[in-house]
Amino acid sequence: MRQLEKGMFARSLAGHDKGRLYIIAGTEDQGSRVLVADGVHHTVESPKAKKRMHIQPDYHIDPGLKKKSERNLPITDEDIRKALDSKEEKNRCQKQM
Repeated sequence: MRQLEKGMFARSLAGHDKGRLYIIAGTEDQGSRVLVADGVHHTVESPKAKKRMHIQPDYHIDPGLKKKSERNLPITDEDIRKALDSKEEKNRCQKQM
């Protein structure tokens, strides 16, 4: 199993939020649980905990989030919303082709 990193995209596979796209905000319990945020319902300050097996990681980090991480700047809910909107827009464009 590949290593999960803060800032990666992940899609929920189970629960009432099935199909929703998130950003990985961290891990807990030696990686068996993942903290995810969407910047709206689950903010940076109160991320949602999901079992590792209930998410599908993308293993891709948004360039804007990566730059902020490298500079040790805090990632805000607005940053997360922008990254998720950008990713969803790319997905819509690919489906139309």
